[in-house]
Amino acid sequence: MRNRVARSFIALSTVLGLLIAMPSSLAAADTVHSGDRVCSMYANSVGFGAYCSNGQVADGPAPPPWKDRLKPGQVFIPCRDFEVPKGIKLPDPPEGKQWVLRLTIVQYDLNSNFGGVHAHLERAIVPVSEEERKQCMGKNTYMDKFWTYFDESYPDPVLQVNPTYTPRVNIPAYFTLTPESSYVLKNFGTDRDIANYAPGERLTMRALVSKIEIDPGDGTGKFTCLGGVLPVDSDGYDETKDPFHQVNPCSHVYKRSSANQPDGMYTVKLTITWQVDYWRNNQDWKNVDHADVHAVQRLPVQEVQAIGG
Repeated sequence: MRNRVARSFIALSTVLGLLIAMPSSLAAADTVHSGDRVCSMYANSVGFGAYCSNGQVADGPAPPPWKDRLKPGQVFIPCRDFEVPKGIKLPDPPEGKQWVLRLTIVQYDLNSNFGGVHAHLERAIVPVSEEERKQCMGKNTYMDKFWTYFDESYPDPVLQVNPTYTPRVNIPAYFTLTPESSYVLKNFGTDRDIANYAPGERLTMRALVSKIEIDPGDGTGKFTCLGGVLPVDSDGYDETKDPFHQVNPCSHVYKRSSANQPDGMYTVKLTITWQVDYWRNNQDWKNVDHADVHAVQRLPVQEVQAIGG
């Protein structure tokens, strides 16, 4: 799913909050003028987009700090569970548990109007029991107003592992993101979410993954894969060749199984770098900025000298 929680509730002040909270995401080239309108493009770890106005830089007061938006007796609950995205093949979960995609707001500051400059989402596909499910709060609760800040332009990353989702010890495991989770194109000329764009003007923005940093979770350190649709411009794995003769360089060899890890799985951490560009009225593409999105994946590794499964 595209973590678009209560999208319709995002007010203009929220969009402006993104611009204020992430000043490093803006540059002079990100602002275009059309008559008395000024359009500013932004890109950060939360998402990307544009805000167009008649030159005004603010519209109403900023919302109160997050702590003041909690009523007496309400506790800030930073996580929510969703269905696992399609395209990820998982083994059977541990007995009494089921797989979920758990999104968690981390490094938030309740004293901030917008959660603080370091607030972001982390994603983890984890097995949870019924009791563990109750730790997170669902939609249509008092927490909805905090999740509107994290309305995202980026799709949830779908990490594929070949030749099998459960890697084998001493057999190269190849990592790739699906094309659907590596590229986004938005036409703002007809997008209702961007108000007051100049009549007759056309603004298109795109975001594509330029690199992905992978921490495989076994203590061997991080490695980086470069590319457009990462790690290569295809599904990243040639089924006609064995794991030792692949062109794709984005791979890792686990030397030990994950049997002694929590729930029998390694915690794979991803830092996905999105490159955001815009195109306006037949001009060349111009870069807005780069933004990092963090994700976490749990991955079982088996002590089996085979590649089937």
